[in-house]
Amino acid sequence: MAPRDPREPHRVASPLELLFDLCFVVAVAQASAHLHHGLTEAHFTQAIVGYLLVFFPIWWAWMNFTWFASAYDTDDVPYRLAVLVQIFGVLVLAAGVPRAFEDRDLSVTAAGYVVMRMGLVSLWLRAAIADPAGRSTALRYAAGVTACQTGWLLLLGLATDRRWLGGWLALASAELLVPVWAERARPTPWHPHHIAERFGLLTLIVLGESVTSATVAIQSAVTATAVTPGLVVVIVSGVLIVFSMWWVYFDQPAHHLLVDGHGAFVWGYGHLVVFASTAAVGAGLAAATDHAIGRSQLSPASAVAVVAVPTACYLASVWILVIAPLRRARR
Repeated sequence: MAPRDPREPHRVASPLELLFDLCFVVAVAQASAHLHHGLTEAHFTQAIVGYLLVFFPIWWAWMNFTWFASAYDTDDVPYRLAVLVQIFGVLVLAAGVPRAFEDRDLSVTAAGYVVMRMGLVSLWLRAAIADPAGRSTALRYAAGVTACQTGWLLLLGLATDRRWLGGWLALASAELLVPVWAERARPTPWHPHHIAERFGLLTLIVLGESVTSATVAIQSAVTATAVTPGLVVVIVSGVLIVFSMWWVYFDQPAHHLLVDGHGAFVWGYGHLVVFASTAAVGAGLAAATDHAIGRSQLSPASAVAVVAVPTACYLASVWILVIAPLRRARR
């Protein structure tokens, strides 16, 4: 498993990576759907906390594999099998999302997450054997990820919500620190164009959740006996929001921003807000549609907020990660 050339021309996402993204979006769709139901019932705290607890492992497993594949994608049979194991893990995680929201039972989602992460550990160990120059980095990744997964398994025995939340915060912080520690040994040879494309593709796929919600709003207007002004507002504003979200993110190529390790960390970690808020806009539009047709417990102000707040988070994160840096680069 030799490292890929970070200056390799015409580096694009592989069909296996596209399948990987598609299966991950199944988990994102589950999280978004349950956030929608929680918002519709005005259970804001429970819905938002559950959404964040579930979305973090989805995003983190996807991002870790994406950066690994940018450096070591060999696309041979052992590599494909290890990736398929990770895809199976995200399907298990997605299956556990309803229990995580409804019963605060994170055991299934944690089990799926551990399967995904251990599949990646096998790839890091293979890279350590095949790439002597990057062996120290690969072994640090393998050791750090394995230690974190041991912690998640131990956490399964802690049943109370308070212990779950405290343990979750500690282990999530540890997960975020693993790449910082591992990359100090020797940076992995990731490809800037490839990384920018991979993040853009997932943004498009997650944006599909908002497109689906806008479509549902239009469908509600088509099938309704009387179209209310509120429903018209949701349709028009929802379509404009979705189009604008696409426009501001893809207005300029972003690979110019990925020039060093610090920029890569800011870019990758900051996209947690981009992805989470993108899917949350879809959930908010669905909840606003329910309010417009009289199937929600939301107040008018809350029906506006469930769309406005994630949209504001999306715009702020894209401004910080993409728009402002590109303007500084042009100057």
